[in-house]
Amino acid sequence: MIQGTTSDAGKTTLVAGLCRVYARRGIKVAPFKPQNMALNSAVTIDGGEIGRAQAVQAQAAGLEPHTDMNPVLLKPNSDTGAQVIIHGKVAADMDARFYHDYKAIAMQAVLSSYKRLQQNYDIILVEGAGSPAEINLRDNDIANMGFAEAVDCPVLLIADIDRGGVFAHITGTIALLSQTEQKRIRGSIINRFRGDISLLQSGLDWLETYTQKPVAGVLPYLHGLHIEAEDSLPCDTRNHTEQQALRVIVPALPRISNHTDLDPLRLHAQVALNIIAPDAPVPAADLIILPGSKNVRADLEWLRAQGWEKAIHKHLRYGGKLLGICGGFQMLGQSIHDPHGIEGSAGSCAGLSFFDMQTTLEKNKQLHNVSGSLCLNNENVSGYEIHAGTTAGSALNRPAIKLSDRNDGAISGDGQIMGSYFHGLFESTEACNALLQWAGVEQAISINYPQIREQSLQRLADEIEQHLDMAFIDKLLGL
Repeated sequence: MIQGTTSDAGKTTLVAGLCRVYARRGIKVAPFKPQNMALNSAVTIDGGEIGRAQAVQAQAAGLEPHTDMNPVLLKPNSDTGAQVIIHGKVAADMDARFYHDYKAIAMQAVLSSYKRLQQNYDIILVEGAGSPAEINLRDNDIANMGFAEAVDCPVLLIADIDRGGVFAHITGTIALLSQTEQKRIRGSIINRFRGDISLLQSGLDWLETYTQKPVAGVLPYLHGLHIEAEDSLPCDTRNHTEQQALRVIVPALPRISNHTDLDPLRLHAQVALNIIAPDAPVPAADLIILPGSKNVRADLEWLRAQGWEKAIHKHLRYGGKLLGICGGFQMLGQSIHDPHGIEGSAGSCAGLSFFDMQTTLEKNKQLHNVSGSLCLNNENVSGYEIHAGTTAGSALNRPAIKLSDRNDGAISGDGQIMGSYFHGLFESTEACNALLQWAGVEQAISINYPQIREQSLQRLADEIEQHLDMAFIDKLLGL
């Protein structure tokens, strides 16, 4: 099991890389995260929903994502509550206090999934959540040491040196654990190191002496590595150049979901993508994307309070394009109804009214892996749907995408506004080119996003094999 001293220490990336390392050796390996809290999710081969990070780890292992790889998924819909998904299906909406008591039940789902994976794989690489030293979350823990203790699993602790304080992170985390948990940690890994490794050696020697545990390696800061984020919004540090012909802006919705939809654009040489923070002015752009949302009505209210509705109307008057994805698509209609309180308190609200359509949130969530053709130019597009809303209205008579058995989304009569339930719209090369041309790029440069993702996994595995003590890790795994 890989546990971290903090969130974003590198747990997800390390598990993905190790999955690829062992898959390349021909070993049957599977990723596993007992409990995940994330709004980036994926549809599984068995028709359920898991964290997006586990889907990427499954790809690294050469597997189709399965609900057993992430049996408990929490999707926050407020500061104190979340939708609880067990084995890929919605179990209930719970506030934090109620879920704390529910964890004993959730643990049974975790253990049953783990046992099924044990029966089919030689190695299971487990990812923890946050930090194991969160004092207020230790009772009934199912995400970190509670799980490791239950299945008698050895643990490696990873820490991010780039954010500073790495020795305090490691020693402090170990100090806050029980004696049995401290013994369960077999070693540490330092992540995102920049510079001359010889200058770090005295610190590594001290750390091994102080903790009486080996340092299993130091991973370098891997510039340009692309592994889809588990949940946090990416910080784009690329320098935009004149070659980037298309200005794209996206509001950082409080409950933004599946923002990995934007990753192909972040990596595209002709796109300057900016995610606009709260209270920041809305800049001029060629394309505005309204992304997915876990609480559409609340995020729409936030958009209005932030001045985005007025800015969007101005943007359209100046000839800009507008794209809504999933929850963002729902916002483009006349109204959004939530009679069952799926995403908060029951009720309705007015939409932005760009499309003649209404959306009603239903109790049963739509989970589909889908493919079809863009109505712009009949280019193939594939992706996945995760939404509780059912949308109806005359706007759907001009669909954005044609599937074999139905249509999806809408395009305005003037072609300026488009919306779709599809996640992953920009992942296929042809569809990405078509959408960029629709948005204003005359000659789109092709980007092979699946290949970029695959090359990143290969590079990550190479770096792990070079910089980690794989003989030590093999021994922990019983190889």
